Amino acid sequence: MTFDQFLESIGDDLPNQGLSVFCKALWHDAKGEWHVAHNLVDGMAGSNAAWVHAYLHRKEGDNWNADYWYRRANKVRPDQSLEEEWADLAKALLHFTDT
Repeated sequence: MTFDQFLESIGDDLPNQGLSVFCKALWHDAKGEWHVAHNLVDGMAGSNAAWVHAYLHRKEGDNWNADYWYRRANKVRPDQSLEEEWADLAKALLHFTDT
């Protein structure tokens, strides 16, 4: 799925089943379903899950918790808008599977 197709899919009722859990979380976040997005990645291991988790806590306004998750993802909190980070995440993670 391309990034443009992913953006278009946000108008759908459900995320594409072929998406990774990371992208499903971003999809739900874009729909205004922060808690659904968070529940998808909460408790998952790995740097991709940590990166999405960090973004979600940054969006929530909990920078202390976000910074913890950025460190787990081997990243630092970006100096960009949430919208830009969301797009960067989606573009990077559209190529990953859940494993």
